[in-house]
Amino acid sequence: MCGFVGMIGTREAAPSLLLGLQAIQHRGQDAAGVGTLVDGRFHLVKGMGMITQAIPEADAVTLRGAAGIAHVRYPTAGAVSTANDAQPFLTRRPGILLAHNGNVTNVPEVAAQLREQGLYVLSECDAEPILLVLAEELTRLRPAGHTHDDVVTAVRGVFARVRGAYSVVAVLEVEGRETLVAFRDPHGIRPGVYGRNAGAWVVASESVALDVLEAEKVGDLPPGEVVFFRAGEEPVRRPVLAARPRLCSFERIYFARPDSQMEDGRINRSRWLLGRQLAREIRQRGLEVDVVVAVPDTSRPAAMAIAEELGVKNREGMIKNRYSGRTFIMPDQATRNAALRLKLNPVAEIFEGQRVLLIDDSIVRGNTMRRIVSMLRGLSPAALHLGIFSPPVRHPCFYGIDMPSADELVAARFTPEAIQERLAAQLGADSLTFLSLAGLREVLGPGICDACFSGEYVVPVSDAERGSILGERRG
Repeated sequence: MCGFVGMIGTREAAPSLLLGLQAIQHRGQDAAGVGTLVDGRFHLVKGMGMITQAIPEADAVTLRGAAGIAHVRYPTAGAVSTANDAQPFLTRRPGILLAHNGNVTNVPEVAAQLREQGLYVLSECDAEPILLVLAEELTRLRPAGHTHDDVVTAVRGVFARVRGAYSVVAVLEVEGRETLVAFRDPHGIRPGVYGRNAGAWVVASESVALDVLEAEKVGDLPPGEVVFFRAGEEPVRRPVLAARPRLCSFERIYFARPDSQMEDGRINRSRWLLGRQLAREIRQRGLEVDVVVAVPDTSRPAAMAIAEELGVKNREGMIKNRYSGRTFIMPDQATRNAALRLKLNPVAEIFEGQRVLLIDDSIVRGNTMRRIVSMLRGLSPAALHLGIFSPPVRHPCFYGIDMPSADELVAARFTPEAIQERLAAQLGADSLTFLSLAGLREVLGPGICDACFSGEYVVPVSDAERGSILGERRG
């Protein structure tokens, strides 16, 4: 999973790009980069770590130009992340600066096709194959002086050759003018929005990047189209393939910031509605609870909605330390427990003697939830029930969310009929209630991708492609 911000205007873009990028730092903390274009020359700075680590201030001031792209990376492909994998990527022929959010499922096939043309993929990042395919499709039409029609034809070639889920932003010269170009695959699984501030246009993975730049959101990037942006002009939208939207459900459940707006409204509202639906399903089970507590931070809107629907108290029962950083591999259980308390510390009196309903967004491997339940049991609650406002994660995601192979997914070990009872026992809880798949679809509508829950993959993934992707994740 990654995040990008693209901008074209009349002033230097880099300061605004870096500001917008900080609003989506949650989408990637492994690497970051910024690139700009001015007077036919590209400038690029990228590195490992958080934004301030990857892009030193002394380097950022060298980035000149009113058109550019910034990116944060969380790798879902590649065994080991290096600075070579950071985005944006740049190709000299023709000159294109490009970044993306998503996952290409047929990288080996694309890389083999490119090698036949003498083009080599040098990184472990699947933005590079997209860039090289786009460049090859353009140069096949003409070496330079590319038109809008050329770009549309080239993007059509990308859609035909590159499978998976991706939103892409690029800076290049079109008809001799600096242009910000954005396109999204026909399913629109990965998000993308655009907006304006005076004469400048901004494209981003989430609307919160527009907010911090005081840019008014104009719309979501249309699936199956390419959009051209120039300073002071209206965008030019060109259809490439018919749209078949299947928006990522996990963006709504977990990944996006709650104040972001996507096609179906604000993320906070989606989580609230998912919580209300889960509350109805919990009521059907006849559970009696005294207090609802969220596992911070994603679960707060759902927990508030659940408490309101059930008519019980909602309390802040777990305090998250925002400065704990990453916890490395711990040598023993005592150290692992200390690391968990460093990150999440419970307020004891909220739990003591209470029938607690603990709310979280999802359970993937189950390790963290098991440690949380064990920690809370030590506070002597009268009962500890778990509510998860998503269905069981039973299948890997191949479209940009880093979910592991099925044998690492704890929910895949149980039959659908037995999962709630058996997993509750394994985690040490009195009960466990997942949101039903029908409930998820009722809230988010039919046009979603829920492959990680249902196993119904929007873009087919062959056995060979699955093996390649999962092999990269295992390292």
